Amino acid sequence: MERICVFAGSSAGNDPIFIEKTKALGKKLAAKDIELVYGGAKSGLMGVLADQVLDSGGKVTGIMPSHLFEKEIVHPNITEMIEVGTMHERKAKMSELADGFIALPGGFGTFEELFETVSWAQIGLHTKPLALYNIAEYYTPLVQLIEHAIKAGFVPEDNRELFIDAKDPSSLLNDMEQKK
Repeated sequence: MERICVFAGSSAGNDPIFIEKTKALGKKLAAKDIELVYGGAKSGLMGVLADQVLDSGGKVTGIMPSHLFEKEIVHPNITEMIEVGTMHERKAKMSELADGFIALPGGFGTFEELFETVSWAQIGLHTKPLALYNIAEYYTPLVQLIEHAIKAGFVPEDNRELFIDAKDPSSLLNDMEQKK
């Protein structure tokens, strides 16, 4: 895996463990020479991750729509910034560049990116590995909801395999490489 797209919050959350574990992922990405592809902002867990990858000697590519250059705080130090016209183009470009996807804790934007990527895998638009970095059990309620949807007959049982649920960056990246 050469590039991984990470979806992450523009906030850092209210528990220091989110920052601590995000930094651990950034160190692992750089150590494995895996380039980070992300939304391009300096704020929140997005910025924490980009800073850590850069501080650890790694490469970072940000993708940001023109209209967000004024609203979001653009990261000034990343390796490459790609400007696109719309949010749809942003997600398409991130998907095109990435060999896999990781969802860090985040809000509605992170959820939307995660679910669109899972939906694309479900209908066969990609076969790239997708992982939930389940810091402090953040994604456990989502995993439970997915299990509920499977039991209720709305999600096929084999779709459980569309994502990896991991609590540490080493197993997360190892599992992603094995799924590739």
